[in-house]
Amino acid sequence: MHLVAIGGSDAGISTALRARELDPSVDVTVVVADAYPNFSICGIPYYFSREVQPWQSLAHRTHADLEATGMNLRLNTLATDIDVAGRHLTVRDEHGAESTIPYDELMVGTGASPSTAGITGLDQLGPQDGVHLLHSMGDTFALERYLDDNKPETAIIVGAGYVGLEMAEALTVRGLRVTQIQRGPEVLSTVDAELGALVHDELSRHGVDVVTNTRIETISRADRGITVAGAYDGQTFERTADVVLVVVGVRPNTTLLTAAGATTGPGGAVSVDEQMRTGLPNVWAAGDGVVTHHRLLGTTYLPLGTTAHKQGRVAGENAIGGDARFAGSLGTQVVKIFDLVAARTGLRDHEARAAGFTPFSASSTPNDHKAYYPGATPINIRITGDRDGRLLGAQLVGQRSAEIAKRVDTYATALHHGMTVAQMSDLDLSYTPPLGSPWDAVQMATQDWERRRRLA
Repeated sequence: MHLVAIGGSDAGISTALRARELDPSVDVTVVVADAYPNFSICGIPYYFSREVQPWQSLAHRTHADLEATGMNLRLNTLATDIDVAGRHLTVRDEHGAESTIPYDELMVGTGASPSTAGITGLDQLGPQDGVHLLHSMGDTFALERYLDDNKPETAIIVGAGYVGLEMAEALTVRGLRVTQIQRGPEVLSTVDAELGALVHDELSRHGVDVVTNTRIETISRADRGITVAGAYDGQTFERTADVVLVVVGVRPNTTLLTAAGATTGPGGAVSVDEQMRTGLPNVWAAGDGVVTHHRLLGTTYLPLGTTAHKQGRVAGENAIGGDARFAGSLGTQVVKIFDLVAARTGLRDHEARAAGFTPFSASSTPNDHKAYYPGATPINIRITGDRDGRLLGAQLVGQRSAEIAKRVDTYATALHHGMTVAQMSDLDLSYTPPLGSPWDAVQMATQDWERRRRLA
């Protein structure tokens, strides 16, 4: 059998690794559009903050490591067409030469591309002008060269999601004065505004100028720098800096599959079932280019690296005759901003209501460990549950020392198994005064939710 996987990131590599793990006799070819297979895109901000050096450290596995598993890598090779009936993939190499690769099974993991949010001028300006998108190793090198060659003193970051926040920290650490612009009413729109405000305060405390409720509509270059302009609360907004970074989300790359006859679903992503079938014979798909099966919402679009790894693993197993299924996502996410960590899993109040639940949400601030042991800090926790008592989601913001990632994972595990809020108190969680309490913070928050619900 010859399995071809398109994409050198999470989904493509996971597919190849799983197939070779289960059946070393399978011939696996991975088609990679650039020269950087299996690099951690999520780690890029920490390269810019110089916490991760050199850039080669961002590789989950080296080229040699990957080939040692038995897979064949075709680097700097772009997949351009799928002949579904003939089971051939047309590719173009870095010199423009076209060729075809026959396959028995094909997995497409073409991922997503940075969104431009309709900002005028982005198609005319690029890295050489000081205007950067950040989604690949090529983007990384371009921004690093610009920082080294031009020594900018000021930066504007359009977008205050995960990457935007991480880059605000990285550029601040590099000595730039950063302005962060967010379209919505608060930064980090994946959590409720009251928690986003804590992140806002952390940015401000470290010198980042945060501007919210501002939609950037144009970007232009002048002698004095790069100017972004738009609307702020109905008024004209304009700001100029030496370098501009636009990080406003992604859009799925679907052209290759839709041209071959695949259909699309939420977010314009390619439709797949829980086994990662596209509906095209012998063609599978996974990663940021496909829909996500959410355990509470059903089919949606929620591109995450963790999801791409899982989907790729399922596709790799099924492509060689297995019967694996993607168990679904809960949208569990975490981000570090300077000394603060914010996380979420499951649904927020408005998301739950839109999905047909009758949610009740409550906030509390238990300490991360016993107050008598030095260094205790409060964790801001917001629990969302259904009126019937089922746990629906959790949001947490606290200091980096407060084990926020571990604690959101506790909620994610409970959600995965359909637990009620009350059942959280039954969990046998670890305790020692420097790290927790007899009732852990996650349980104190759910107990507080129960008390508040009874009084509501």
